[in-house]
Amino acid sequence: MADRMGTPHLQKTLNQQLTNHIRESLPALRSKLQSQLLSLEKEVEEYKNFRPDDPTRKTRALLQMVQQFGVDFEKRIEGSGDQVDTLELSGGARINRIFHERFPFELVKMEFDEKDLRREISYAIKNIHGVRTGLFTPDMAFEAIVKKQIVKLKEPSLKCVDLVVSELATVIKKCAEKLSSYPRLREETERIVTTYIREREGRTKDQILLLIDIEQSYINTNHEDFIGFANAQQRSTQLNKKRAIPNQVIRRGWLTINNISLMKGGSKEYWFVLTAESLSWYKDEEEKEKKYMLPLDNLKIRDVEKGFMSNKHVFAIFNTEQRNVYKDLRQIELACDSQEDVDSWKASFLRAGVYPEKDQAENEDGAQENTFSMDPQLERQVETIRNLVDSYVAIINKSIRDLMPKTIMHLMINNTKAFIHHELLAYLYSSADQSSLMEESADQAQRRDDMLRMYHALKEALNIIGDISTSTVSTPVPPPVDDTWLQSASSHSPTPQRRPVSSIHPPGRPPAVRGPTPGPPLIPVPVGAAASFSAPPIPSRPGPQSVFANSDLFPAPPQIPSRPVRIPPGIPPGVPRRPPAAPSRPTIIRPAEPSLLD
Repeated sequence: MADRMGTPHLQKTLNQQLTNHIRESLPALRSKLQSQLLSLEKEVEEYKNFRPDDPTRKTRALLQMVQQFGVDFEKRIEGSGDQVDTLELSGGARINRIFHERFPFELVKMEFDEKDLRREISYAIKNIHGVRTGLFTPDMAFEAIVKKQIVKLKEPSLKCVDLVVSELATVIKKCAEKLSSYPRLREETERIVTTYIREREGRTKDQILLLIDIEQSYINTNHEDFIGFANAQQRSTQLNKKRAIPNQVIRRGWLTINNISLMKGGSKEYWFVLTAESLSWYKDEEEKEKKYMLPLDNLKIRDVEKGFMSNKHVFAIFNTEQRNVYKDLRQIELACDSQEDVDSWKASFLRAGVYPEKDQAENEDGAQENTFSMDPQLERQVETIRNLVDSYVAIINKSIRDLMPKTIMHLMINNTKAFIHHELLAYLYSSADQSSLMEESADQAQRRDDMLRMYHALKEALNIIGDISTSTVSTPVPPPVDDTWLQSASSHSPTPQRRPVSSIHPPGRPPAVRGPTPGPPLIPVPVGAAASFSAPPIPSRPGPQSVFANSDLFPAPPQIPSRPVRIPPGIPPGVPRRPPAAPSRPTIIRPAEPSLLD
C-alpha cells in the first residue's frame, strides 16, 4: 500500500524535475542552434551568389572569384594575408630570403678562389707584356680580369630568377585552392597565370643579362668607391681577410652538433651565435651558459653527405691548418632541418669571412709552380691588380645586389599582379565557355546539399523551440473513474442514503479504457450474509460515515484519508471485479458538477 500511495508523488517529482531540466536547457540549446544557423546563413548566401543558375549570376560569381584570387596573391606576396603560416616561411618571405641570403651567397662564392684569380692575373700581365719585361702595371690586365669576373655574375643572377619563379608557382597553387569547388576554373586559372609568369621570366632574364652587359661595357675607374692605383699599391693582403665590424652579431639560431661521441648522447642541439670574429654556442637562447667559443681564423666550410637514417641536412666547419676545432674533433658537423637553412647559414659564414672549401688538386701543382717562379716585380704587379679587381668587383656586386630584386619585382611580380587584376578574366573567357568554368565538382555539390538540409533542419528546430512555453507547466488530468461495477451490485444490497449516480461525464474527460486487471484483495464474508451484502460507497474525501456504521454485521469502516490512492473494501462473490483506474492525483469535485462516484 505504501508503494501505491507513493507512486503518484514520485511521478509528480520526476515530472517536475524533467520540466525544470527542459526549462533550463532550452535557452542554451536555442543559443547554440542560432549560432550554427548564423554560420550556415553566410554559406547559404554565398551559395546563392555563386550558384550558377542564370548568366547574370555566373558572370558576377566569376568576377568575384577572379578578384579574390588577385587579392589573395597580393596578400601572400606582400605578407598581409589573413592566414599566417607559423610553421615555415612562405610567399613573399621566401622570396625575400632569395633576394638577401641566397643570391648574396652565390655572389660571395665567386670570391674565395684566390689561387685561380692570382694565376689569371699573372697570365694576363705576362701576355700583355709579351717579349718585353714590363716596368709598370698594365691597365689592360686589370680590365681583362674585371670583365671576366663580371661575366661570372650571370650564372647566380639567372639562378636567382629561377628560384623566384619557383616560389611564384607555389603561391599561385596556394591561391588557387579556393577555386577547388570549380575544377575547370582552377585548372585554367593556374595554367594562364603560370604561362604569363614564364613569359615574364624570359623578359626578366633578358633584362638582367643586359644589366650585366652594361656593367661590362664600361669600367668606371673614377667611381667614388674605387681605391685607384695609388691606394692599391699601398694596401696589403689584409683586404682578402677583411671581415665585418668586430663583435658584430651576424646570426643567431639553433643548430645540432651531429658528431658528438655516442658516449655523450650522439647529436645534440645548441643555440649558436655567429659574430665577425667567433662562433659560440650556448645551452639555450638565454645565452647565459656558454658551452664553447670558436675563433674564425683559418676556418672553412665543406659539405657533408646526409646520413642514411638521418633526415637532417649537414655541413661541416674545419681548420685549414689541420688543427682540432673542438676538443678532439678535426671538424664540427652542424645539422639543420632543411637545405634552405644550410644555405642561409653558409651565407652568414661568408659574411663573417669563412669561405667554402674547393677541391684544387688539379690546379695545385701548376699554381704553386707559377707562384714560386714569379719574380718580386711581377708579384707586386699581381698584388696591385688583385686589390684593384677586388675593389671594383665589390662595387659591381653591390650594384647587382641592389638591382636584382628591383628588376625581378618590376618585370615579374608587379606585372603578374597587374595581369591578374586586369587581364585574367578576359583570358578565362577566351579559353573556355562560362558554363564549363562555373561547373561545380561532385563533392562540392554534395556538400552544398548537406549544408542546405542542415540549414532547413536548424530553422525548423528553432521554430519548434519557439512554440514551447517555458513559463507554463501543465500536468495531465487523470482519467475518469469507472463505477459501473457499483451499479451492478446495488440490487443485492440495501439502498444507502446517497444521491443518484450521474451518467454524465465531465466535458473533455473520456472514460479510461483499460484491460483486465486483478481486483483488490477480498475481505472474508460471514456465512449467510452474501445475499444482503453490498459494497459501501467510496467517498472522494472525508465525509459522513457509511450507512453501515451502526450495523452489527459489518463494523464501521475507518475514515479514508485524502490520498490519491485508496484500497476499496472486499467484493462479494459473483460481483464483477472492475476496480476504477488509480488516479495520479486526487479528484476534485466541483459544486456545479455531480460527483463521479455518486
